[in-house]
Amino acid sequence: MKVIKRNGDCVDFDRHKIEVAIGKANVEVKPSERATKEEIKDIIEYIEGLNKKRILVEDIQDIIEEKLMEKGHFSLAKKYIIYRYNRALVRKANTTDQSIKELIDGESEYWNTENSNKNARIVTTQRDYLAGITSTDITRRFLLPEDIVKAHDEGIIHFHDADYFAQNALHNCDLINLEDMLQNGTNINGVMIEKPHKFLTAMTIATQIITAVTSSQYGGATVTMSHLAPFVRDSYNIYYKKYQKRNLSEEQCKKFAREDMLKEITDGVQTFQYQVNSMTTTNGQAPFLSVCLYLGETEEYKEELALIIEEILKQRIQGMKNEKGVYITPAFPKLLYVLEEDNINENSKYYYLTKLAAECTAKRMVPDYISEKIMKELKIDKNGNGNCYPCMGCRSFLTPYVDPETNKPKYYGRFNQGVVTINLVDVALSSDGDFNKFWKIYDERLELCHKALQLRHERLAHATSDVAPILWQHGALARLGKGESIHPLLHGGYSTISLGYAGLYECVKFMTGHSHTDGGEGKEFGLKVMQRLNDKCKEWKDAENIDYSVYGTPIESTTYKFAKCLQKRFGKIEGITDKGYITNSYHVPVFEEIDAFSKLKLESEFQKLSPGGAVSYVETPNLQNNLEVVMEVIRFIYNNIMYAELNTKSDYCQKCGYTGEILIDDNYEWYCPNCGNRDHSTLNVARRTCGYIGTNFWNKGRTQEIKERVLHIDNKDDNEEPNKKAK
Repeated sequence: MKVIKRNGDCVDFDRHKIEVAIGKANVEVKPSERATKEEIKDIIEYIEGLNKKRILVEDIQDIIEEKLMEKGHFSLAKKYIIYRYNRALVRKANTTDQSIKELIDGESEYWNTENSNKNARIVTTQRDYLAGITSTDITRRFLLPEDIVKAHDEGIIHFHDADYFAQNALHNCDLINLEDMLQNGTNINGVMIEKPHKFLTAMTIATQIITAVTSSQYGGATVTMSHLAPFVRDSYNIYYKKYQKRNLSEEQCKKFAREDMLKEITDGVQTFQYQVNSMTTTNGQAPFLSVCLYLGETEEYKEELALIIEEILKQRIQGMKNEKGVYITPAFPKLLYVLEEDNINENSKYYYLTKLAAECTAKRMVPDYISEKIMKELKIDKNGNGNCYPCMGCRSFLTPYVDPETNKPKYYGRFNQGVVTINLVDVALSSDGDFNKFWKIYDERLELCHKALQLRHERLAHATSDVAPILWQHGALARLGKGESIHPLLHGGYSTISLGYAGLYECVKFMTGHSHTDGGEGKEFGLKVMQRLNDKCKEWKDAENIDYSVYGTPIESTTYKFAKCLQKRFGKIEGITDKGYITNSYHVPVFEEIDAFSKLKLESEFQKLSPGGAVSYVETPNLQNNLEVVMEVIRFIYNNIMYAELNTKSDYCQKCGYTGEILIDDNYEWYCPNCGNRDHSTLNVARRTCGYIGTNFWNKGRTQEIKERVLHIDNKDDNEEPNKKAK
């Protein structure tokens, strides 16, 4: 007889283990209440007499409890139940204890590569991880039902951010309402912050707000520079009046006031950049921040906003100094540049800013580009108007929303409740290629995700405004009263909750034998898979008045976890599970040869079906001396896809001073091609993974994915026409 253990292992039945277990319970009761050797033997022989080929270990334990009570050993049965419960606790505690030990020892590949923006060896990050291990343990044992935990462990779904789930007050990501907080004042740690009167002061307060807000959540946040633009004019007016008091001429007053204003913009942007990168949040990292650069957000202060955007781009092009004093590419803040009529054409007034953005992208990998034209076609509110607004942090987009009080669109001050992701590859493999079975399993898995998302929603619904005053009472997300519930903000479209998905390529490839890029059977099936996600979100939203939204998950370490789980469940299947990663969201697989424009055009069709968030990219060589190619791609983005980015390379070796691309060998180890240096602590490497830039290296699976990326732009012949430089 074979026994199926809790971890799925199959072992031979061992009667001695039953003797030991009952024996340990025996010593805990009075001699008169103990089971005799004959009674224990009878129980064992009864189990053996069932003549089962396989039996679950839990079933054996249930039988032991029943037989002990049948023989009148009620106290002994109770002790056995307690013994069984304690053993379960020990098993779970051992997992937690081992995780803590591995983290503290600093030798665990998992912890050292879990997040490419966190250094697991420093105390602030370790403190966050230690709290996360405890939260995950509590979440798994007490807060989530067994079917969700089992599905998560097997890589069927991914319940994101379990390391923060124990606290019922933490949400995912948001658009910070800096306008409200700066114009109307706010409160940080019990200290009243009044409206600033100068740009430099406003920028300083903004960084304090950002640090406080991102310490009260676990995902990304976005601010927009249009909320800072009015303070540029305030500064100008202060300087103008100063020179006016000195009885200077009108011309002199304007000239000197502008010079001082421009100097303050430089200082303010520098302060902002250094504060954001030098501050540490409670999450053990710099604020996970994106900054929106969108001229169309303001008409009154557009000139001031253009000056801010120009300075931000110039300073990002320069970069930030590392410990050797060399300018390198910083990870944060991520820049979001909105393409619009005023800046996309050569005769546009602000075209110079787009050229500057292109130069910045070629050297520092940012900004990313949002097409106002395409976004307004896709994001239609209930009044029938198209809207353009930034993502929250990396790629999570809010749904269109009209404030019922003002009947105007509202985006800043809104947020996302959390994410659960379905592994599409597992659905396909579980169906064994049978389409009828595929759709049945798919719906079952989606309902499992729905159940998990409801748990996220219900957990957050218990929070009151007191748990994070900076968010709910002082303007970042709301102006609620003390003790007031945040529950109303979770309904009616004010916030979103995300159904994530991963591995569309492998799913389609297994089911059809084609890539979803084939323009035929594969693409058609891929679009159907995506549409089912949207149909389910609409069904749930209509029933619950919660804005469920389809989200192209930026899985980083999870892409490796999913791959390992698939290999364990299904073995290595060529072209499907034979790598250390699965493909993110709807993306064209990194190894598939395709030119930049074809990739963006194809992915735009899938991006439409990922309204809760997605970002496309093209992989490029060094384009610093070929900016016209960058501009060509930017123009294509404006006309064809809502949100996209260019992945360039900008690395540095501290040992030999090499600047260029740090390479990856066949064992997925990073090395300097000039001097052979492999010491991560002296290699500055920046790569975009999952939509944002990472600088602390990655696990083996993600590193393999980075190594296998093909270029979508060919930069070999600078004399070719830009649109012919695509592969």
